[in-house]
Amino acid sequence: MTNGAMDDTCSESNKPEIKRVLTRFKSDTGEILSGGLLDLPLDVTVDKLQLICNALLQSEHPIPLAFYIDDVQVVGTLEENLDGNFSTSENVVEIVYQPQAVFKVRAVTRCTASMEGHREAVVSVAFSPNGKHLASGSGDTTVRFWDIHTQTPHYTCTGHKHWVLCLVWSPCGTKLASACKNGTILLWDPETGKQIGKPMLGHKMWITALSWEPFHSNPTCRFLVSASKDCDLRIWDTVLGQTSRVLAGHTKSVTCVRWGGTGLIYSGSQDRTIKVWRASDGILCRTLEGHAHWVNTLALNVDYVLRTGPFEIKAENSNDDPVERAKSRYEAVGDEKLVSGSDDFTLFLWYPAKEKKPIGRMTGHQQLINDVKFSPDGRLIASASFDKSIKLWDSKTGKYISSLRGHVQAVYSIAWSADSRLLVSSSADSTLKVWNMKNKGLDQDLPGHADEVYAVDWSPDGLRVASGGKDKVLKLWQN
Repeated sequence: MTNGAMDDTCSESNKPEIKRVLTRFKSDTGEILSGGLLDLPLDVTVDKLQLICNALLQSEHPIPLAFYIDDVQVVGTLEENLDGNFSTSENVVEIVYQPQAVFKVRAVTRCTASMEGHREAVVSVAFSPNGKHLASGSGDTTVRFWDIHTQTPHYTCTGHKHWVLCLVWSPCGTKLASACKNGTILLWDPETGKQIGKPMLGHKMWITALSWEPFHSNPTCRFLVSASKDCDLRIWDTVLGQTSRVLAGHTKSVTCVRWGGTGLIYSGSQDRTIKVWRASDGILCRTLEGHAHWVNTLALNVDYVLRTGPFEIKAENSNDDPVERAKSRYEAVGDEKLVSGSDDFTLFLWYPAKEKKPIGRMTGHQQLINDVKFSPDGRLIASASFDKSIKLWDSKTGKYISSLRGHVQAVYSIAWSADSRLLVSSSADSTLKVWNMKNKGLDQDLPGHADEVYAVDWSPDGLRVASGGKDKVLKLWQN
């Protein structure tokens, strides 16, 4: 053998052996991906995992995926995400894959409009399901629709006699419901600014929350449920303008309500309980107990798909039946989960349609919890508190992930971007802040309001954020 050949042989033998590991892909809903066990090098990257998983999925159009090992997202190589004690020869690594939004929402960075007109504090702001319309409710008793393109007032809607406390768009996007401190509910047409039908009267005290029947259950969006300080909930026939059913059972003010996708209504109350009602006949199915103080806020893991109904942003199959589209989007999320936040500084995670016992109790906040939201992909929960922080939790287990700190006063409201990559928060410190889920850190600081910011919403198309508060000004923020 020549010296050259020997050198080649030695150099080959000196090359470090690439460690490998047996793996398999599993969907975030638990199905094992066909293809069996895969023998992968430990230095395989996320980009390579994308290619491999999309090939096994036989996707006609490759979709962006996120990968997780033991609930921790893979961001570098497999080796970086495995415990040092992991034995590559004996164990099989399960890599959970989750489809991501096809489009990426860019963080809002600047105020593009300060829209004046309200004469009292702006209490609520809400974009329509397709993101084309924006509405606000104020202490000046009016509801306003705004032109998001010219960034000017569109219509001023008068009819309430007291503070407008809550707004909610119908999932079809053609109606806005508003409720006030007098206990009156009104419907509005965003195209004309005119009132639809007659005022809905019946509550004896102010209304705290509204929720529409889901689009896939009733595409005419006829029925609406309201919660009130008078301890009752009412289901309204909005066509007839009258109460269809009264849900009585809470012993103190009802603070929040959600109409789920399987015909159940969930209500939280100052009586410390959450009640589960059957919408079809008003029967009380179960009472969820555990909180030691008022229940302030509720969220469902299906809130985003119920809010946007048939309006799936960037959907490829835009010509299929809208009811079927809304239904398939809802069913793709899986079992309904509910999270509740309370004055007792804790949150509880529930399977409310099935069990009385919570999945988990989530502790860590030092003051009352004011707002809680599931990310649109259902994977994360964000909670906002008067302790000036936002906390992130795993939606499967309720396990604590991290705290987002930066506000110097109470955090009032939070809203997710449609792709679940960003979160915006509003605070008593007069600022908004945008948080990035990749590094769990601050992305943008958005000063500009002159006083406390009560309400914030991120449009479902991802293009803009709206905020309103004590300074009576509505602000639009864009990239």
